[in-house]
Amino acid sequence: QVQLVESGGGLVQAGGSLRLSCAASGSIFRINAMGWYRQAPGAQRELVAAITSAGTTNYADSVKGRFTISRDNAKNTVYLQMNSLKPEDTAVYYCNTHAQVGLASYVMTYWGKGTLVTVSS
Repeated sequence: QVQLVESGGGLVQAGGSLRLSCAASGSIFRINAMGWYRQAPGAQRELVAAITSAGTTNYADSVKGRFTISRDNAKNTVYLQMNSLKPEDTAVYYCNTHAQVGLASYVMTYWGKGTLVTVSS
């Protein structure tokens, strides 16, 4: 199994910045990719940003130019630097990973419990 622990959420004024962190632990054989999703009240969960073990990234159109995803493979940790935050960025942000565990040849999906980001106007 893989455990994901997020940190770095909080309350910030519009235009401010936050940096989220997510550390993965457990019987990890290989991490295929890690990413961040978010879910606002009454809305569907959506992909914010993702990064592969090779460093390839992709972003939701709504955050391009403002958010940056990065990772430290040695620590199995992924980060999300969020700049120029807007009230519409308010949501619970969830860390996600696709990983192979132990000797398994298939890829499993794991989720963190989430960290709340609130952007005030």
